[in-house]
Amino acid sequence: MARGSAATAEPEQEIPQYTHRQVLKILSGLMMAMLTAMISTSVISTALPTIVGELGGQEQLAWVASASLLTMTASTPLWGKLSDVFGRKLMFQSALLIFVLASVGAGLSQSVGQLIAARA
Repeated sequence: MARGSAATAEPEQEIPQYTHRQVLKILSGLMMAMLTAMISTSVISTALPTIVGELGGQEQLAWVASASLLTMTASTPLWGKLSDVFGRKLMFQSALLIFVLASVGAGLSQSVGQLIAARA
């Protein structure tokens, strides 16, 4: 069959058209989520010596700092596939919920191990 024939042609997907207001709403939501992640990172890096000093685990300082980066890097392909299957909006909201719950867990941690697990 010739290239582009009806038998091999894929159906074209319609690209949704958003109003200017919808685009601004979407972008502001994404920017607020990124701001939350950036604030979390900068607060932890600033307060980390005090936090680890209170919990007593100086030898595990590097793990506290890099646990979230390591898990984020390893899970990015999984989040991408899940967002293809279940939708980007749902997965974005789920990721924010997990982030908030993990932040609460990190704030309530009583040991460096708990802190590392919550940051991961």
